[in-house]
This record gives sequence, C-alpha cells and structure tokens, in this order.
Amino acid sequence: MTRYLLGIDLGAGSLKATLIDTSGHIKGEGAHAVTTSVPHFGWSEQDPEEWFAALGAAVPRAITAAGIAPGEIAAIGVSAGAHIPVLTDEHDNVLRPAIMWNDQRAAAEAAALHARAGERIVETALNRVNPTWTLAMLAWLQKHEPGVMARAARLHLAKDYLRYRLTGTWATDFSDAIGALLADNATGGWSAGLAGLIGLDPALLPPIMPATAICGHVTPAAGALTGLKPGTPVVVGANDTTVEFFGAGATRPGMGGVKLATAGVLYLATQGPAVFPPISCYPHIMPGLYYTATGTNSCASAHRWLRDLMFAEGGFTRMDELAAETPRGANGLLFHPYLQGERAPYWDPLLRADFVGLTISHGPAEFARALYEGLAFSIRDLLTAARGLGLSFGAIRLMGGGARSATWRQIIADVTGLTIERTEAGDASFGAALVAGIGAGLFAGPEEAVARCVRLRDVTTPEPGAQAFYDQLFALYKDTQAALAGLNHRLHALTRGA
Repeated sequence: MTRYLLGIDLGAGSLKATLIDTSGHIKGEGAHAVTTSVPHFGWSEQDPEEWFAALGAAVPRAITAAGIAPGEIAAIGVSAGAHIPVLTDEHDNVLRPAIMWNDQRAAAEAAALHARAGERIVETALNRVNPTWTLAMLAWLQKHEPGVMARAARLHLAKDYLRYRLTGTWATDFSDAIGALLADNATGGWSAGLAGLIGLDPALLPPIMPATAICGHVTPAAGALTGLKPGTPVVVGANDTTVEFFGAGATRPGMGGVKLATAGVLYLATQGPAVFPPISCYPHIMPGLYYTATGTNSCASAHRWLRDLMFAEGGFTRMDELAAETPRGANGLLFHPYLQGERAPYWDPLLRADFVGLTISHGPAEFARALYEGLAFSIRDLLTAARGLGLSFGAIRLMGGGARSATWRQIIADVTGLTIERTEAGDASFGAALVAGIGAGLFAGPEEAVARCVRLRDVTTPEPGAQAFYDQLFALYKDTQAALAGLNHRLHALTRGA
C-alpha cells in the first residue's frame, strides 16, 4: 500500500493541509481562511476554536484532492507560527483569544524585562526579549488580565493546541520552547529562572519532546470532524519557520532563505547557535544545526492590502503584469511597508507605511511596482543588518506564497544582488509532512527526507546593471525612512485617542 504524509500549517491568514507521497510529490492540498481581530492599534488576536474549525475544513479537501483513503496516511505533522500562546483552564477550555506573533501590546513589558534581565534572557534562551515573544506577552497578561492567568492550567503554543485537539496530548518541541523565550538552551528544557521573572508557574509548561517524535494518535472525535482515521500517528512537529526552512532543503551551514508570506523573514543555517540579538536564533530540524531568523511585520499582507484596495479586478495577476511593465523605480514612487509598525531592523511599533514621491501622473502600475520594490527593500534592510553582525549569505532559497510571482522574484534578485532559488515545494505544510515521515520511519532521517523529496524548480539571477540603480534607490529608501520615523511618532501621539 502506498503511504502518504499529511502536513498541516496554521498561517496568519489561513490553515493549509498538504498530502505528499514518500518522494515528496504533492498529491492533494486544502486550505481554509482564519480571521484576525485588531481590537486596538498594534494588537492582533485569533480565536483558537476557529483554527480547529479551519483544520476540519482543510483536511477533508486535501484528502479529496489526493483521491486517497484516510487509512493510507502514515503520519501527520503540524506547524504554526512561533510565540503564539493559548491558555486553557483545568477543563481545557480556552481562556482568551491567542495573541499573535505580530502583536505589539507588550512593548512596555518587554522593555522592562530587558532592563531587568536582558543579558540573562539572551544567555539562557538565545534571544532578546521584545513584544513578539511569548515571555513578554505573558508578562502583559499578568499585569492586565491577572484573572486569566490565575485560571490558567496549561500553556499551549499554537501548533501544540491544534495537535492537542487532534490527539488529546500535551507537549511541545524545542523550537517552540525557545520561541516562547522560556527555555534553557544549555539543558534543552524549560528555565524555571525565566519563568520566575514573570511569576509564571512552571507547571503550566508542557513536556518538551523531539519534533519528529510520535506523541499521540488521532482520536475518534477528531477523526469524525476531520475525516482522518482514528489512530493515525501524529508527531510533535515544530514552528512554521523551522519546518519551512527545512522543507526548502536548507540543511547545511551557510544556506540562506527568504520567506514571502504575511511577514517577510530572512533565514541563515548555522553550525550551533549564532546569537546576534535582536536577530532570532532557533534550533534546526537537523541535529547540531541552528538557524537565525529576522523578519518584518508586513510582506504578503501588504501585497494583499494593495490588491484589495486597488486591484479588485484582475487581482495578483494584474498586479504582476503591471509591475513587470513598469520601469525600475516606479517612475519615482517609493513605498515603505510598515502597515503594522515594524520589527527588524527598526523594532518600532509606531512606524507607518507610506508612498513617497506621489504625483498626479502615477497610477496603479506605479503603485504595484513600488510595492514590490518596497518589500524587496525591506528584505535588503534585513540583509544589511545581518551582514553588519558578520553573517554571510550566498544563494537564497525563496519560500512562501509570494515566491510564485516571477516579477517579485526578479525584483528581489535585482535589489539584493543574490541568486534566488525556488524549490518545487517548500512551504511549512510540506516541511511538516517531511517531519511526520521521519517520525513514522518512512525516511531514515532528515538528510534522506530532503534528498528524496526536495527538488529545485527554478533559479533567478540579478539582471546586469540592476543593482547599481537599486543601490541608489535603496539609499533614498533609507533616508526617507529615517526622516519620517519621528513624524510617525508625532502622528501617533496626536491621533492615538481618536
């Protein structure tokens, strides 16, 4: 009997399920949207119950598309964004909406933690505290919602909550433990000291297991909702960046990656931890490897925003066509993509997006081109900061939904000067499926999983002469960002009560 692997990934805008065979060929996919609530400026929340409903919709679609029987699925892997806490009470009821990774409400708590124990946090958990980490989010909850924290019996990270709903088991992997900023890299376990910084009872923290370990099986109740066969093994899994970078075939030190998804993320695989705060550092699926990750707040989300605003007819296809036809520099229109404040390299939740240089002659074509170039400049901003810390990048594996755009791929190659490689499949749901295959014993290890399943689709190289032009335009991008930052702060102060 042919055996298949199911990977499930919870993204910021949708949940995706992907079925692959043991050669890495995609046999079926399904997706279902999830919604984000923004009750206040800088806040971002989702309902975990909606996640599981999305899983119940997406998985049957993938099974139907693959044309297989549920019993042919050998194992399931789950991934989701890092840092996202789900708190449940003693009866396993969710106590409040999940605070998303791009939420900025905990800025004051993060600053206080950094001032009080910044070096200790980095030495223990490899990363510097900022509002996107679970530690800061929980500190905010302790201060502003103490009743919720008093009732909390278990902390789940996002992918772990989904897996709990599938299997009834409570666990996490080390990538998500590090992502919570509550783990000790030296011991591979939780840090009672870091938990103590915010008065968190370590009993709320789940057992840590290898990402490839089978930690449970689909329950009859979950099977009834999802169409999965009860008893199907489910591995622990890892956060989305970990499985996605692995699924793109980045298994050697020095390999880099760029993810064009809701956020823009820059990765680099390293031998052992590479600690360069505020660049993030996580354990890799490959034993002994780690990877750095640094990201923006808005990438494909900005792409989607402009489509909805200006390209209701024609959508992304029309945007691509117009951007490709428009000269470099968008006839003098610049875009800064800070629609939700910004993480790296500025770490400023009050930055705002803008189009600079607008004239009456500009139209949809220039807006599309400027958006693509602005998003590429934000990636170059990440590269510049990383290189300033001594990190070196060669060819880049491109991932995420934005990688499908040939226009966007070329602009990124031209703006960064790097060769851009794209694999046949490489999103987080694909990587989660590979991790499931390792756990089920269908691959001897991560090296064999990548060797059998990951293949290059195309390579994009910089066009001659493009980088010289973009070097000048990037300097203007940086100068206008610096000039407008203080004005963004003043505008926020004037209107925050509105």
